[in-house]
Amino acid sequence: MSMELRQLRYFVAVAEWLGFGRAARELHLAQQSLSQQIAALERGLGVRLFDRDTRGTRLTDAGRLFLPRARAVLDAADGAALVARRAGRGEIGRLDLAFLASTANYMLPPVVRALRDRFPDLELTTHSGQIDELVTGLRDGRFHAAFTRPPLVDDLATRVLATEPVCAVLPETHPLATRTTLRLAELSGEDWVLTPRTSWPPWHDKYDRDFAGAGFTPRVVQRAAGVSNLLGLVAAGVGVTRLARSASSIRRTGVVFVPLADDRARTVVAWRAGDDGPVLRNLLDVADDLAATADLTRWG
Repeated sequence: MSMELRQLRYFVAVAEWLGFGRAARELHLAQQSLSQQIAALERGLGVRLFDRDTRGTRLTDAGRLFLPRARAVLDAADGAALVARRAGRGEIGRLDLAFLASTANYMLPPVVRALRDRFPDLELTTHSGQIDELVTGLRDGRFHAAFTRPPLVDDLATRVLATEPVCAVLPETHPLATRTTLRLAELSGEDWVLTPRTSWPPWHDKYDRDFAGAGFTPRVVQRAAGVSNLLGLVAAGVGVTRLARSASSIRRTGVVFVPLADDRARTVVAWRAGDDGPVLRNLLDVADDLAATADLTRWG
């Protein structure tokens, strides 16, 4: 048995109009061609679907039973075609996003809200973690994109969304806590708390260059993973550190953020270089639109 979708469409049209002439006009098809296609469908099924005589065209018992199933097949085919078109436009599908833990508190809400507003049928999952987790997830395909500080690696593409000041983070009782701005060199004699060098070597290579440019090597008295831990150590008076100003949203007591002159941090959306799926393209369009909003620029 063989039949084509177009033959089913022709059959349904004839059944609905109960006549080949009107159905042919609606289908913009020659009546002879329509009759030939219905005959071919009947041969393929091995059963007559219509009785034709001088009184007109009527469905046979087989035709009456076949009609709702033919309609169901056509509805399913139309639905499948719609799904394919929507997937091709990136309106449906799955999007796995990752957020750097230190930026998730202010980055995640506007990104998720914008995606849900614009693409409500998209299956969206979110993850939060440290930079090494984000990069690994992008590389192995677990994440489609990540909102993070620049990862400083060659195999990931990035697009800058916002910039903000980098600040010296001091205990609130520190003698420099009342300053409106500082230069990194002014902190050369301080005890420092930093993340472990193994947490993300490309970042620590950049930190080394920054400190060298300021003329000193920091005296690191303790290392701790995660921004919240660093802020806790600063609040305890263990040492000072250096963070983007948005980190002030994580802890508001016991520490003071003083902008460092000529030092800026960037927030980017990162994805695996070469990825070009429609869902990712839509995400990047949403990110571009968000880049001009107060949600992302308020720390700058």
